[in-house]
Amino acid sequence: MATQRQILEQQQSPMFRVKNSGIISHHGSPMNGDMEEEMSKSALSSFRTMEEEIERRKMEVMEKVQIQLGRVEEETKRLAMIREELEAFTDPMRKQVALVRKKIDVVNRELKPLGQSCQKKLVKQSERLRMMKLEELSKNIDSPS
Repeated sequence: MATQRQILEQQQSPMFRVKNSGIISHHGSPMNGDMEEEMSKSALSSFRTMEEEIERRKMEVMEKVQIQLGRVEEETKRLAMIREELEAFTDPMRKQVALVRKKIDVVNRELKPLGQSCQKKLVKQSERLRMMKLEELSKNIDSPS
């Protein structure tokens, strides 16, 4: 099994040869023009292969990201629907409670003056009754028996 370092060296060696192939070959002797051209083509070919591999991987990653984004979008829509359903369950109760409270407040506002007027009437009635009893007592006392 080749280690990562060996793989890296193999990938970089053609490029290294192209950079250093101007005058002296790999072994220190002058290079032949055909051999130099062949090495350039080989290096260019390996570079293109690496570029294609990078592009292919890039496309794979982009596809995976798009798939994940699609899933996220679907789940977001689903969560929004669930949230709306939950609000639909709780909102009617809240609205009903709010309506009942408003009705209670309205009735209390209406009852307060009625209660006060009833209280006044009761006080007046009890005062009249007391006055009538006092008058009756007064008549009984004034009349000769």
